Amino acid sequence: MSRNTLSRRGFASAALSTAALRSANDRIHIGIIGAGGRGTFNLGEIEKCKDLNAAVTAVCDVYRPSRERAAARVAQSFGARPKELVDYREMLASREVDAVVICAPDSAHSKMLEDAVKAGKDAYCEKPMGVEFAEARSAYLAVKASDRVVQIGTQRRSEGAYIATARLVQSGALGKVTRIDMAVNFQEPRWRRDFTQVLREDVAWDEFLFNRPKRPYDARRLREWQLFRDYTNGIAGLWMCHYIDLVHWFLEDPYPAGAVANGGVYLWQDGRETSDVFHALLDYPKGFLASFAMSLTNAAGGRNLWHGTRGTLDCERWTLTGDGARGPDRIEEARKIEPAPSVSHMRNFLECVRSRRTPNADIQAGFSHAVAGCMAAQALETGRKTRFDRVRLEII
Repeated sequence: MSRNTLSRRGFASAALSTAALRSANDRIHIGIIGAGGRGTFNLGEIEKCKDLNAAVTAVCDVYRPSRERAAARVAQSFGARPKELVDYREMLASREVDAVVICAPDSAHSKMLEDAVKAGKDAYCEKPMGVEFAEARSAYLAVKASDRVVQIGTQRRSEGAYIATARLVQSGALGKVTRIDMAVNFQEPRWRRDFTQVLREDVAWDEFLFNRPKRPYDARRLREWQLFRDYTNGIAGLWMCHYIDLVHWFLEDPYPAGAVANGGVYLWQDGRETSDVFHALLDYPKGFLASFAMSLTNAAGGRNLWHGTRGTLDCERWTLTGDGARGPDRIEEARKIEPAPSVSHMRNFLECVRSRRTPNADIQAGFSHAVAGCMAAQALETGRKTRFDRVRLEII
């Protein structure tokens, strides 16, 4: 059977098998796509949710050692060895999988998510939701047209401190917010990994390349894909997505109006194609400017400051103060932000698989940060300001 036939027939039958709502007594059968670092982390999160009658029943990875390690762990944790796959489309065609957790390289997220919902699977998709705008838009529209539960992996939306802060900002406690200043700094060649022990015979190379340009086998690209533009849009997708997601959430403004960016490889001259220093400025229709900067060249620490007419919110120290305000409604007494009750991001997803409710980081949240990331990445590559038409859903 060809892959196209597998996709058409298998996806259709899979969609029929998962159409009915599950009762609490029905086990949620989960497939993991990508069993590397992030896939292993999410496997651990699923293990913590056994009380929800959820189990991993299939594992897919293009690298045999990762696939086999994950399968062995699943067998020990859930009492049965999962199906081991190389092509994720076989997982989507299976009636034995109800939901998938997508942890493949960033360039695969949008296409795999779109295929998953079209196959009738609920999906937890790691961030960023997309790195190429056309693919992200297509996945967004596919999810919106479906009845599938989709959680995007911007897990701060399930963390109590951020939940409490979102409510605080939305209550007007800061007044009108006009500027957000966010920065992350390391002094390390981040995303380097050892690839010297990777054997060609252990890698399904064509499946790894997937929807990206064909090229000869390269173990470094498999292990250090974050450094190459074929598989990521750089810091905009790898890191900024977490921070810009807070902007969309707290201020309830889903898309930037425009973006500019600058940066480059200034220190780690190791063949990487993605920046080690990056700075983006994004302005929004509600009237505020968001700044995000990141460097891998100096460990200057982090910054997450929200400047409003009534004071300043510090999301590193979790404080709300009157600093910087001069008006009569200035915040008089500083306060510490106490976390709201919360559950893990994975538990929230699995609970919503049962209830069919909207999870904390839904497809709109994912598409919003994908739009911002694609705008910033395009601005960096072209040296020109990008704009977004939120009616036509197009980057200009």
